[in-house]
Amino acid sequence: MNEKGIISLSFNQDHTFFACCTETGVRIYNVEPLSLRERFDLGGVSKCEMLNSSNFIAIVSGGKYPKYCQNTVLVYDAVLEKFVMEVICASSVKSVLMRRNKMIVVTMDKISVFTFPTVIKHIINLETRPNPMGLCEITPLETSTKQIIAYPGNKIGSVHIMDVSNLEATSSSAPAILNAHQGEISCLAINRLGTLVASASAKGTLIRIWDTCHKVKVAELRRGSDTATLYCINFSPNSEFLCCSSDKGTIHIFAVIESDLNRRSSLSPFSFFSSYCQSQWALATFTVPPEVGCICTFLTLDTVAAICLDGTYHKFAFSKDGTSRRKSYQIYLHNCEDDEF
Repeated sequence: MNEKGIISLSFNQDHTFFACCTETGVRIYNVEPLSLRERFDLGGVSKCEMLNSSNFIAIVSGGKYPKYCQNTVLVYDAVLEKFVMEVICASSVKSVLMRRNKMIVVTMDKISVFTFPTVIKHIINLETRPNPMGLCEITPLETSTKQIIAYPGNKIGSVHIMDVSNLEATSSSAPAILNAHQGEISCLAINRLGTLVASASAKGTLIRIWDTCHKVKVAELRRGSDTATLYCINFSPNSEFLCCSSDKGTIHIFAVIESDLNRRSSLSPFSFFSSYCQSQWALATFTVPPEVGCICTFLTLDTVAAICLDGTYHKFAFSKDGTSRRKSYQIYLHNCEDDEF
């Protein structure tokens, strides 16, 4: 949380809206053009998951004065203006994901998959390493034939992937294991079709992209050479580009399909640091406030929005030759008119 009273930010599945969790509730904003859509005064909320653009949101209480138990996921119906479902866990909930027929609840060392929304029925538990950030991603596109989830595995630096689309309560299925990094996993993303997974470790220097079908690495992207905390990774809708944000105050844009567009080191590839020299560096970069939590997404194929915990909204444009420019800057909290802000 920061001095603005904002606890966390998150996008809905197609990134047309974002949720701002505060000490007093949730604010739902339209991403483009930026505007306040809904306001729910539900007490302190640490996490919010929207179900597309429907009337359902799932929340987990948090902040200084949580109104509800932090081991409970509450589903709120904006039309009925009341909570209509709840899932109670044995320990604090770190994150929650919703899709048209699934709810995924993440605690410190377990991921639980449920049917949703007509009946909430437990399907399967997946064991993880200690996962304080509640890392877990699922295929965003609702029409995709597979519902791929990616989450930290039992071994340090590993990522487990699994198709949960046809799981039943009596089924048994083992996840595929990607030996992604040497350090703890700190950030994950899945493209719209669930065919690619991007991962980063706590070191924050490299982003690796994996093919979920063949379970192989298809790209390695270098954010930088110094350690950084990555806040967010996202693919563009057609997976042509990838963006990421970190505590360095920089948004990086990488080309995924036309990888030759990415910059390369000017040092000789035959030097002692050959792997460093052969890395793919960002095609374009943008600057936002440093050391401020920030989520980023593609508005179009050449426009990126960054939404920060300090209440600011940034929009940038880039081109394939690496040039970039700021298109707009706004303060989204001005729309809230809350005294505490």
